Amino acid sequence: MSDVAALAGVSHQTVSRVVNGHPNVAPHTRERVERAIAELGYRPNASARALVAGSTRTLGLVTVKINQYGPAQTMLGLEKAARAAGYSLTVSILDDATAAAMRAAVDTFVAQRVDGILALSTYDDAAAALATLDPPVPLVAVQVGGGEDRPAVGVDQETGARLAVRHLLALGHRTVHHVAGPADSQEARGRMAGWRSELESAGAPVPEVVLRGDWTPSSGYLAGKALAARIRGGEEVTAIFAANDQMALGLLAALHEGGIRVPEDVSVVGFDDLPEAPYFTPPLTTVRQDFAELGRRGVQLVLSRMRGEDQHPEPVAPALLVRSSTGPAPGRA
Repeated sequence: MSDVAALAGVSHQTVSRVVNGHPNVAPHTRERVERAIAELGYRPNASARALVAGSTRTLGLVTVKINQYGPAQTMLGLEKAARAAGYSLTVSILDDATAAAMRAAVDTFVAQRVDGILALSTYDDAAAALATLDPPVPLVAVQVGGGEDRPAVGVDQETGARLAVRHLLALGHRTVHHVAGPADSQEARGRMAGWRSELESAGAPVPEVVLRGDWTPSSGYLAGKALAARIRGGEEVTAIFAANDQMALGLLAALHEGGIRVPEDVSVVGFDDLPEAPYFTPPLTTVRQDFAELGRRGVQLVLSRMRGEDQHPEPVAPALLVRSSTGPAPGRA
């Protein structure tokens, strides 16, 4: 900074004001300082600024299973929102969301002097791990239950599932079958709860057998093979709600192989709105999660906790996108 000041012919304090965006600098002086910065390749010392300001302008993110679409998009939404707020995001990706792994990641972030921490996971072991942590900086849960002592933000999974089921029932289907996600996923349980409650509210029968997958197309394909066999055996299956779009993709492939037409014989709804969903065969009706808004609310929540505010934001509302994979129940066109 002293070298910049000497080259620009100004004081050390003037360079500091320019670097920190202080408004009380004459335009021609600011231009001279900026030219000197560019010529010398000066970069502020982040560690020194953190010591002076008491803030690193950095948030930590602990996440699990980032290979799945939802967590990956949520991470991108958080990074974009953090950047817009003037913060950088440091990410720790865990292989397993055990209490020990979570604690180690959080301790590392605390040692790095991050200003706040976000924890992203929908699995029960992650929620249990979060309950054991009490770091000296704000910790916010994303897409996993927070409880009264742990602020959290997420998408309203139950409402999303109810939108899907309501759409299918309105098309005249007597009931809706469900291909659920993993049993230890809070998102999967929320979607199953919404599916069940909407059927019960409408007075529709709730199928006793619920097929379960692991979010992958291969697990949806296996569920589709099982459902196709039941249809060929005479069982009335005309509408299926898959807990995510990737399983719906495998489901569509299995139904096609079995000679079952979508939507003429069976209507299918997914969840997430993958970028590829409009290009499935047929284009997939699905429930969209607004990951950008989820990221914005997550960052907004951790920043509010850093200011000492006690906010509990509403869940992000999902939206139903109707495409060609759903149609009237057979015989009711």
